[in-house]
Amino acid sequence: MKLFPYGHATHPQWQMAAGLVLAQLRAHMALPGYASAPTLGLLYITDHYAAHARDILGHLSAELPEVTDWSGTVGVGIASNNVEYFDEPALAVMLCELAHDQYRVFSGVSPLPPPGQTRFKAHTALIHADAATPDLAELIDEMAQRTDSGYVFGGLAASRGETVQFALSGHGNVKGQGAASGVFSGGLSGVAFARDLSGGMVLMSRVTQGCQPVSKSHEITACESNVVTGLDGQPALDVLLADLNISLEQPREALARVRTTLVGLSHPQDILTELPGPQARRAGQFGAEVVVRHLIGLDPARKGIAISDAPNVGMSLAFCERNAQAARADLIRVCAEIREELEPEELSLEVASALNLPDAESAPHVARRIAGAIYVSCSGRGGPHFGAPSAELQIVRRALGDVPLVGFFAGGEIAHHHLYGYTGVLTVFTSAD
Repeated sequence: MKLFPYGHATHPQWQMAAGLVLAQLRAHMALPGYASAPTLGLLYITDHYAAHARDILGHLSAELPEVTDWSGTVGVGIASNNVEYFDEPALAVMLCELAHDQYRVFSGVSPLPPPGQTRFKAHTALIHADAATPDLAELIDEMAQRTDSGYVFGGLAASRGETVQFALSGHGNVKGQGAASGVFSGGLSGVAFARDLSGGMVLMSRVTQGCQPVSKSHEITACESNVVTGLDGQPALDVLLADLNISLEQPREALARVRTTLVGLSHPQDILTELPGPQARRAGQFGAEVVVRHLIGLDPARKGIAISDAPNVGMSLAFCERNAQAARADLIRVCAEIREELEPEELSLEVASALNLPDAESAPHVARRIAGAIYVSCSGRGGPHFGAPSAELQIVRRALGDVPLVGFFAGGEIAHHHLYGYTGVLTVFTSAD
């Protein structure tokens, strides 16, 4: 297994940032522990560079002709190993060394075929999507059904200007690109991966929640469209007021509490598994089967509550709120789960030394059994939510170790077959044995 070369930089001029990233990539590719013949590039840019997306992709493709395929998108922030770039012009690149028959770049002009219609069998897929796409939740679910595992991961592009996605294949997977030149707006794009990758690698993914329940879970017993009118057979509004210990007779205090309250929805029968491994349960925290949605209004006439989704009778609903301490603890948990699963029971001297180096001396090492990682986090998380610049990615580094990593801060996170909010989705390329 070879480490994936990666690089990141910020500069007011994208040409200078690209030059700095290329220098880092080439320096990594010259090292014996890194991949020297990458085929797939993952490219993430902040929205400051969105207007230059075609120029950036064209420049990187010309400078790295051995990389035949590209995928990526734009975020209000981007991430790399131990660093976040928010509200500044920046880009991050990771180069993956995979055989061409082990992945497929897809987009709106070349969608991922359903199972059985192609020799390539998708096991999972990295998805980048436009939030303005109609029926987006259904499209994500359909995309998951086109994979063997039923698991997809990624996020929604986030931009204060143009929303762009990168999907380019010089190996012939993406046809009809035309004037798009590998840069698209709208719809879905990404990369599908086979079950077994080069060097015996597999993908492992975890979802980390950013909200904490403030009530017990209730069964939805009545609803109309996006208005829940019954919980456990009681008027939903009455249940909300009781759970939050508020009264409409004190509207100012009640409104302030409701504004900070969200709802967590789940199907009790929806038993989800991570990729691979069982879903861990933690007391007082949500599992990955829960999707968080906004509470957008109260309906006193129907004794209902309006949420930013269309739930069904029989689903579970719990009131929740964002909690930085819970988010930090859950992020540490998922990183620790991955690290513990990868560490062998008996450590050689080389492995033990690599895993226990202090931060100042630590560097990506094959002993960690992680070739690279992709981290998609909510645009409402990051350093500002965790208390300091780059704090979220520093937590990942301390808990998971120093590994090649890129990602972005999204307008919604994708994992399993769901669209999440206020979460982080961490996926690693790791050796199977």
